[in-house]
Amino acid sequence: MKEFLSRKYTRFAIVAILYLLVVIWIGNFWLILGLGIIYDLYITQKVNWTFWKKRHGKNSAFIEWLDALIFAVIAVTLINIFLFQNYRIPTPSMEKSLLVGDHLFVSKLAYGPRLPNTPLAFPFTQNTMPLTKGQSWSNLLIWKYKRLAGCGKVKNNDPIVFNFPAGDTVVLEETTTSYYEIVRRSARDLKARDSYSGTSSKPDSYYMQMARNEINGKYTVIYRPVDRRDNYVKRCIAIPGDSLAIRSGVIYINGKMVQDNQTQQTTYVVQTNGTTINPKAFERMNIYRSDQSMISGSAYLLPLTKVNAESIGRFSNVTEISAGLAREGEFAPRIFPYNPVYGWNEDNYGPIWIPSRGASVALDTSNLCLYERIIDVYEANDLRVEGDKIFINNVLSSSYTFKMDYYWMMGDNRHNSADSRYWGFVPEDHVVGKPKFIWLSLDKESKGIKKIRLGRMFMKVR
Repeated sequence: MKEFLSRKYTRFAIVAILYLLVVIWIGNFWLILGLGIIYDLYITQKVNWTFWKKRHGKNSAFIEWLDALIFAVIAVTLINIFLFQNYRIPTPSMEKSLLVGDHLFVSKLAYGPRLPNTPLAFPFTQNTMPLTKGQSWSNLLIWKYKRLAGCGKVKNNDPIVFNFPAGDTVVLEETTTSYYEIVRRSARDLKARDSYSGTSSKPDSYYMQMARNEINGKYTVIYRPVDRRDNYVKRCIAIPGDSLAIRSGVIYINGKMVQDNQTQQTTYVVQTNGTTINPKAFERMNIYRSDQSMISGSAYLLPLTKVNAESIGRFSNVTEISAGLAREGEFAPRIFPYNPVYGWNEDNYGPIWIPSRGASVALDTSNLCLYERIIDVYEANDLRVEGDKIFINNVLSSSYTFKMDYYWMMGDNRHNSADSRYWGFVPEDHVVGKPKFIWLSLDKESKGIKKIRLGRMFMKVR
């Protein structure tokens, strides 16, 4: 009896200490009340907390399986929240650093795990149910953003998994495109239609409102909380307080040129003498069939690393190879902040300053477009503009102090990546974690055992 009691109290003491450490980590001391449950589980055993099975006596095989399933779901859910989770690369935006089909081990401890905004959700889903495709979370309980202490901070050049910032509002019929880009695209079409018909042009705000009304009436538009927005993976090019500029595809941070990664890709135009390039050559350089585009009978459009570009340039049938860069000063309407005054495009951008918590910026109607979404959406202020006057929470304002840190994310596949150049800053509360290594990699263009890229298994993510 003494041995039994000793073992029982020892187990209780170990679990209670571990639980207290977690409570201190989380910082919510109301959770100390949970010690009463732990005490009953290990010592008094007055309440059957596992009510689905008998405490004494034999349970059926079904109940035993159910008990094991419930334990597994709870354990894996806690691991995914506090320690790590799996992430699969769905698009080529990070090639050749990360490939489509790579499965990543994403550490939550690297920057500190976030407590979920929507804790009531179907297990192991991001935002949709597996079969019905309906909403997988409940809005009955919403928690404010809170990040626990982690092992470090986000640094320049870190690969990061984060929630898509522009994914708060989603058109269910076209989830691959940002709702805001759909609205801007529709507004541009409406404006062009008036121009073609000879109708006098109206302010951009008029067409934007028309586009919103049209899309909201025609499609199913929903809102997603931060932790239920799609997960993206990109490289953190600039951290809070940095100033970023891009000139002819070359990135400068705080005035200093950033060296390209060896695996970074740019789109090149490859001109041949009229003959085709041997497909085996593409295969040796890991250039997938899906990446190979012919723009004429003698020219290819290919995403290439510098090493691959130099190799292809030496082919006997290649007469010219050049990076397909946008011209400086050529305005691209899809590029943030979508203002022709700036004249920015994906290869010539900035300079732009990355906001940091506690820092202030002078505001006027010329630069408000850079920080409008931060003020209004990410930091939940009431923003209003009347003429040349800016009101924040009904107070006339000429400056703004940021409440969060922000980051600038870009894909290594520079011309095939929807990143910060297209939708702006990534708030700190959107950061999920840091991918550490590839635990599985599957090649969609291969069959059988060749589908498994054995050479990438357990490769460190750089």
